This record gives sequence, C-alpha cells and structure tokens, in this order.
Amino acid sequence: MNASFSEIARALEPARTVLVASHLRPDGDAFGSTIAFALWLQSLGKEVTAWNEDGMLEKFRYLPGADLVHAPTGQGRQFDAFVALDTSVKNRLGTVLEAIVEPTTFINIDHHVSNGRYGALNYIDSDSPATGQIVFEFLREVGGEITPAIADNLFAAISTDTGSFQYPNTTARTFEVGAELVRAGVNVGRLSQAMYDRQPRRRLELLRHALNGAKFSPDGRIVSFALTLADVERLGVLPEDNEGIIDHLRSVDSVVAAVFFEELEGGKVRVSSRSKDKRVDVCRVCAQFGGGGHSLAAGARMAGPLADAEAKFLQALHDEVGRID
Repeated sequence: MNASFSEIARALEPARTVLVASHLRPDGDAFGSTIAFALWLQSLGKEVTAWNEDGMLEKFRYLPGADLVHAPTGQGRQFDAFVALDTSVKNRLGTVLEAIVEPTTFINIDHHVSNGRYGALNYIDSDSPATGQIVFEFLREVGGEITPAIADNLFAAISTDTGSFQYPNTTARTFEVGAELVRAGVNVGRLSQAMYDRQPRRRLELLRHALNGAKFSPDGRIVSFALTLADVERLGVLPEDNEGIIDHLRSVDSVVAAVFFEELEGGKVRVSSRSKDKRVDVCRVCAQFGGGGHSLAAGARMAGPLADAEAKFLQALHDEVGRID
C-alpha cells in the first residue's frame, strides 16, 4: 500500500538533514524531480543534500538549482531522512548507497511499475507519466509553494519523460499540470529550447553512427543498435549523449520494438528498450535479465561480451513480439 502524501510530509517534519537522490544515468525526470523536491525542503529550513552518482550533467545545467546536485562525497554520512526519487530498483542509486548510513526514514517516490517498494514509506504510481507529476501532486496536497524555479524543474521532468507530452501515458491531468506550471512561471519557449535545441555536435555524430549501424529483424518489427567502447572513444561521446537515440530507431513505421546496446567498462552491457505496442511488454523482457521499468520503456544491465548479450536479449524480445501474432 502507498503511504499518503500527508504521511510522507509528517515523516519529514522532524528531519533536520535530508538527502534527496535519484538513479544513475539520470534523465530529465530524475534531475527535475530531485531539484524540485530539494528546493521545497530548503524552503522549510531543512539542510538538504542532493546527490546523483553521475553528479550534475552538463546538458541539464539549464535547470534552476542545478548547482544543488553533486556526486556523493565521503562515506558513512548520516542523514535524518532520505528521499529516493524516480528509482525503480534500490541498487540503481549506485554509489549514493555506499556513501551513507541508511536512515530510519527512507522515502521512495516513483512511477515505475517494476518498483520494489524498498523504502520505509513508499508512494508508487505507475499510472503517472513522470515522477515530476507525482511531486507536483504531492506539493499541491501538502501546501508546498510551487515557485518559478520548482515549476521549471517539474515541467522539464514531465516534458522529457512524456516525449514532449506525446507518449501514451500522457493524460488530460498531465496537460492540466503543465498548464498550472506555466501559470506558476514556466516560460515554455525558453525552457523547451534549452531542453531540445542545444545538443552538442558530437551527439549528431552519434545519431549518424546509430542510423548507419541499425539492424532490422527480417520482418522489420525489431530494430537494434550497438555502441562499442571503441565507438565511444572514436566519436568522443559522453554517456549523456545516448538519451533519445533509440527514439529515432523506434520511429520507423514497421518497428514494434527498438533496443540500444551499450558496451560498458568491466564487461557489462547496458540495454535500453522501447515498445510501440502495449501488447509487447519490454519490461517483462528486461526483467528476465534483472532489469525493469515500464511496459513500453525499460532497461537492464547484462553480462558481456556484447555479442552474447545482443543475441540473448534479441531472442527474448523476438519471443515477446511473437506473442502478438
């Protein structure tokens, strides 16, 4: 059962020091939710720390309050409360977990259907298109002021996780929340330009490489692309440049599911998968390899080598796509 928003607010009341964090390889929802929640806690007079294993990525520095987010420092730090946002699996908090003594008040707020409810207090809404929308509803219910800075962060969180309000889980309420955030001070044109029209040239080179290297199944329903460590070195790309590449592959009319394989140091392979058909559950496929997410967007980390991981995952995905025949 979910804790109520009022229960979560009451649990945070006595806390003097609060840590707010989200998953490694963060996206706009992870950062936007983290910063918005941290800014609200600061307005209550809390001593707030915002961590992410990757620190603050350059591509998200347009977010007001971005300088609040840092990579974890030290070991065994004690906090009165810990709020984990947009993180379906506890270990995806990464080195954040290694840097703290786990507090009694551990709050888990998320929208992934695969969330394991690992907190002492959990609020999981898999119908919400973004954790940023949950944070908005939370602040509205507990009487938190949505300042222009908080509004920008929540709008960015929702916009990026809904594909600019176009993914299937976007609801009428999502547009209503967006309108309320605009009334709270969001300049849609300026923020959207920062989100979508300021990519480095190296990301365009990565996209070119992905399109040239895309592999289609014989029936055209599955498309995949693999990025090797050698490719990364040659192209000079950063991990943050990979976000959104898979959506270009998924856009082909015959494609039902798309997969992006990324070779990592240490013999691991990162898998990102997307589906365009509710009958094809990529979360179910990723769960076979210890991953999770949403039915239409999920990921996993697999043991290499890369070719083996590709073969295993694509066979499982082929079996899943075959269910709709």
